[in-house]
Amino acid sequence: MPQLIEQPTRIESTGNKPKQIDEYIGLVNTQTNAISVAQMLSPSGWMEPGQRPEFDEFTLVLKGTLCVEYEDGQLEVNAGQAIIAHKGEWVKYSTPGAEGAEYIAICLPAFAPDSVNRDSE
Repeated sequence: MPQLIEQPTRIESTGNKPKQIDEYIGLVNTQTNAISVAQMLSPSGWMEPGQRPEFDEFTLVLKGTLCVEYEDGQLEVNAGQAIIAHKGEWVKYSTPGAEGAEYIAICLPAFAPDSVNRDSE
């Protein structure tokens, strides 16, 4: 039988400002370790430390702009666009624009705090 997920679990964020993370599928909300699916609401001026995750992250921007720094540069991912950050790549996410960003993040395997490998602040 299919499993209905009635509501997400709010996850505490990392970064210089509070960011809303609602996990629908993943280790916290459904005890799923194969994949995680979360909706993010990130305020203007938010940024987090760089990271070198042990998972692939697929991100679809719904509103605003997500800035993604990587070792050789930076990309702006606008509403209606998506980005793939591959396992082991260094990336740093931020939302410097006036409206912040709303986006969906899908991680394979599921996001876990100990698999992000964040930079020291």
